[in-house]
Amino acid sequence: MDVLELTRRLIAFDTVNPPGAERPAMEFCAGLLAAGGFECRMIPQGSGRCNLIATRGTGTGRALGFTGHLDTVPLGAAPWAFAPHAGTVAEGRLYGRGSTDMKGGVAAFMVAALAAPPPPGGVALLLTAGEETGSDGARAMVAAGPLPQIGALIVAEPTQNRAVPGHKGALWLRLRFHGVTAHGSMPERGVNAISLAAHALARIETLALGAAHPVMGAPTLNIGTIAGGLNTNSVPDLCEVTLDLRSVPGVDHADLIAAVRALLPAGTEVDALIDLPAVWTDPATPWLVDLARESAAISGAPTAPVAMSYFTDASVFTPALDGVPTVILGPGDPAMAHKTDEYVSLARLHEAVAIYRGALDRWRV
Repeated sequence: MDVLELTRRLIAFDTVNPPGAERPAMEFCAGLLAAGGFECRMIPQGSGRCNLIATRGTGTGRALGFTGHLDTVPLGAAPWAFAPHAGTVAEGRLYGRGSTDMKGGVAAFMVAALAAPPPPGGVALLLTAGEETGSDGARAMVAAGPLPQIGALIVAEPTQNRAVPGHKGALWLRLRFHGVTAHGSMPERGVNAISLAAHALARIETLALGAAHPVMGAPTLNIGTIAGGLNTNSVPDLCEVTLDLRSVPGVDHADLIAAVRALLPAGTEVDALIDLPAVWTDPATPWLVDLARESAAISGAPTAPVAMSYFTDASVFTPALDGVPTVILGPGDPAMAHKTDEYVSLARLHEAVAIYRGALDRWRV
């Protein structure tokens, strides 16, 4: 199947998360891959959802791995000029929810893996559900075990076919501040949970998050949401805040949580909503040097190392695979991810197939 047609077929599946409902799309992919000689295993993930491991080749050594997710974010309130699941082609672009993030990348590595003879160690495809809500599917896949023996991993998230050696980690925290309610005309008889939160957040914003990474830059903290109080004339007894911390290699998430806790008043609850570590592969790794050079020759992308600000399923898979060399490399445009009238360039789709096919042809571990 042509990469354009396969991407259009995947876009046609409504996998907006929530609820996800990725199973029909996974079954469709499994059917194509099984017909092409892959052994397929479904990993369930609740009603209407599952993940897929597909492997081909039984030679010695480790497989070259590819991973991508099939869930997408909601459509948003703004009207679309192109129907979000129609897969409309116009002016060299394929429009639709998931075209860039990241059904185009999944289609490209499926087409390459079906067309190329498997390398000596084989090829392994890890298709996940629930990535957009914190790599839920990747965690389910690791927990179900065992993963294939993989020697390096290509994550087909959007990079415009630039070989990117890593991304920041994500630690999302929910803080629940507890006070004592009272009448708004007698605030001295209560404890204001919003005030507790405000004083704590002023301290948290000065928190030292760790040393900067030479490529990723410094870790960051953003106060994402705050909610508290029921009415104007009552002292609020509950305030809930969420924090978005983005980490770099060398920053331990347990240490970050402990540092935040130390700045909170007694009784404050702290819950980790998402806890995904940073991913980084030394750009001087020979496999990555070769892949960056070859992808640049095809796509025209720069070879200088950069890092992505978004997280990927590599935060789960790379540690589970004993830290194998990992690269983020996909046809989508990061600037189009999650946007109204999301699209992927047709030229980038075809480039990605060529890049992945070349990576398979050269794979020797």
